[in-house]
Amino acid sequence: MTATAPVLTTWTIDAAHSAAAFAVKHLMISTVRGRFSHLTGSVEFPEGDYAAGHVDVTIDASSIDTREDRRDAHLRSADFFDVERFPSLTFKSRKVQAVKGDTFQVVGDLTIRDITREVVLDVEAEGFQKDPWGGQRAGFSATTKINRKDFGLTWNQALETGGLLVGDDVKISLDVELTRS
Repeated sequence: MTATAPVLTTWTIDAAHSAAAFAVKHLMISTVRGRFSHLTGSVEFPEGDYAAGHVDVTIDASSIDTREDRRDAHLRSADFFDVERFPSLTFKSRKVQAVKGDTFQVVGDLTIRDITREVVLDVEAEGFQKDPWGGQRAGFSATTKINRKDFGLTWNQALETGGLLVGDDVKISLDVELTRS
């Protein structure tokens, strides 16, 4: 008897209703928040079985927005994301682990500036809904924390009073709305 592989359902990221956000310490006393507004990708999983799924996301590095034009230009420069050489940030899952109920962890490879490191996303399924046009939608939120230096984002400036201009730890959050393909 041959076991049949589960039928995967493909969901596509709705970029108009999705964002990748980040938060990092500034001057060691406050937090700067920003987001990447252009992301694409897909999620595949069998109906009701996230653990058998796969996630593939690409973020346009030039879409960074911290609500400060000069800072955004600096972040796009070779000091940080170097968008001319490395136009995209990517995440590709390796495994999905159920945690409890609608929460799970997605373990995968995050690539920034051609440096790839394993990260773990803590994910929550926000629900499923039929949209007004007859399509099916799904919402997911995810969080993780990385050390920016692990990805070659090492630029910094020492402060006269001690400490650094930019913190090393970066909190990342994703809010993604998917459409069923």
